[in-house]
Amino acid sequence: MTKPSPIASMTGFARAEGAAGAASWIVEVKSVNGRALDLRTRQPSGLDGVEALARAEVSRLIRRGNITLNVNVSRTATTAPLRLNRDFLAQVLELAREIEGAGAAPPRLDALLAIRGVIDTGEEAEQPEDRAALEAAIGKTVTQAILALSTARLAEGARLVTVLAGHLEEIASLTEAAANTATLQPQALRDKLKAQVQALLEAVPALPEERLAQEAALLIAKADVQEELDRLRAHIAQARDMLAEGGAVGRRLDFLCQEFNREANTLCSKSADVELTRIGLSLKATIEQFREQVQNIE
Repeated sequence: MTKPSPIASMTGFARAEGAAGAASWIVEVKSVNGRALDLRTRQPSGLDGVEALARAEVSRLIRRGNITLNVNVSRTATTAPLRLNRDFLAQVLELAREIEGAGAAPPRLDALLAIRGVIDTGEEAEQPEDRAALEAAIGKTVTQAILALSTARLAEGARLVTVLAGHLEEIASLTEAAANTATLQPQALRDKLKAQVQALLEAVPALPEERLAQEAALLIAKADVQEELDRLRAHIAQARDMLAEGGAVGRRLDFLCQEFNREANTLCSKSADVELTRIGLSLKATIEQFREQVQNIE
């Protein structure tokens, strides 16, 4: 027997953190309802490989939903020792003496030290291998965050299955209540049709026999809701099978909700009884609650 696949919600949130050397980062990923799978990423420039990795992981774990992934990177300020660039300073002083010989005032010490290149802070440009290592480390955190999001969606999905099963139980109960309404019993139907046909027979002016037969057939058709009840029962069974099957059943359940609504609307339109109308309205309300929850299913 094939093990059913878990059902996932399309909503969720996850966060993961990481650090390496002087850099630290936070990855946040959230998911909301969507018609298809759509991923949007935001990360510092130069980390394009992170987006490619995120798309691969999301496609592997998630089938549907609008996903937003943000990567924020911070770097710790370093306190590298300051060094005097003596060769460069000597060139600056030589130029200063030439200018001073032309009558200009001698340069001040703070002005000399402010010249770019005189003081070396010790900072080095980031090497390609260092950036690649940083990108790989951030990629691991991105994978963790997406896996955590998938886990959160599955946990929410399990809760939704319980809620949906409860709504189906209520729909089934209301369907049987409609079937057991006194106006749907055979004798009650016969009495009601007999009275309506008698009214047609007594109409003034008298109706032609062909018209009378048409009106009687119409009354019988409008009074019989057995077909709608049978289809409601079939839809309930199908919805239960989908929940048991699991996986990405959200779209199929959404379509089935339209069929539920169609039968409930027809049931109400055929009703000439207060109790049946009340049950039909309750049925429509419960189906709408079911549909609202189905919108969250992947």
